[in-house]
Amino acid sequence: MRGKDNFDDLGNEDRDSRPDIITVINCALNAPFMLVSIVSNTLVLAAILRTPSLRSPSTILLCSLAVSDIFVGLVVQPLYIAYRLTEEESLELPVRTTTFLVLGVSLSTMTAISFDRFLALHFHMRYPNLMTTQRALFILAASWFVILLSSWLPFWDKNAFFLLIVCNIAICLFLSTFCYIRIYRIVRHHQIQIHNQQQALEINSAKSAKSTFIYYVVMLLRYTPLFIQFSVLLVSPDNFSKKKVQP
Repeated sequence: MRGKDNFDDLGNEDRDSRPDIITVINCALNAPFMLVSIVSNTLVLAAILRTPSLRSPSTILLCSLAVSDIFVGLVVQPLYIAYRLTEEESLELPVRTTTFLVLGVSLSTMTAISFDRFLALHFHMRYPNLMTTQRALFILAASWFVILLSSWLPFWDKNAFFLLIVCNIAICLFLSTFCYIRIYRIVRHHQIQIHNQQQALEINSAKSAKSTFIYYVVMLLRYTPLFIQFSVLLVSPDNFSKKKVQP
């Protein structure tokens, strides 16, 4: 009888180690999205690289978003799928680190896009001198470098990591909100006072600003919950390491 009990215990442990149906469905849905992300963003990068006329500061910023999405498909999603299916503790920190890197780059890039559109409208005559291709590349390189260094912060201090995330999200959301409020006022002013063709550049910039407004909406929907989540973790850092208890 004791052997039977041991056999039953082994069976129960095997069932407990298997991923639940929700996890399997989640991973199955991530797989095709992973391929779509890689292929679509690679095509965007290829089109921009092969067309010199598209290489403007604005498109360079969009390229950064495409690169971060490719990184998601190549690294983050495979790591996440492997972690969810195997529940290996050694994969948890790499998943958190790479996710922070990608989200940080995306958030910083979208903030830079909103600031770029604000400059194009507010300083429409001086914009080509203010935002050059070289400056856009420098901004992106600095953002990637700083966020890459910050992504290793959990290895040393979790509280500092949470504080950095909260501050970064708060600053980026504030700057983007400020830029789009200013953009809205400028566009509204232009719609009322457009009288001659000299303001054609401003009209194009306004249209571009309207098209990039969707990035701001997505950024609010995506990062506001993260801001709340990590604010709570900053208050209760023990939740960071809390493991799920199997019933």
